[in-house]
Amino acid sequence: MMAGFGHGTRRHPRSRGRTWSRTGQDRATLGIVGAVCAVAGLFVLGIILGPVAIVCGWLAMGRRWAGARPVPALIALVLGVIDTVAALLWQF
Repeated sequence: MMAGFGHGTRRHPRSRGRTWSRTGQDRATLGIVGAVCAVAGLFVLGIILGPVAIVCGWLAMGRRWAGARPVPALIALVLGVIDTVAALLWQF
């Protein structure tokens, strides 16, 4: 017997890994990784580490501006922008 569409044998077909939702612990880790990349980007490879810090900070904030923002995520986002702008200005 074959299962129809949407009526499979799995109870929860959309697990956490498939929907890309981040839990509190995952967001905190992303915020810390972004902050470390941003601080390192001030000294070396700002053109690479700056955008990485921006993306990590944005994902750690939950891809939204409203609501409570974790401090490491905000630091990663702001310093990542500063890294990227400084690296671009350094090229010219």
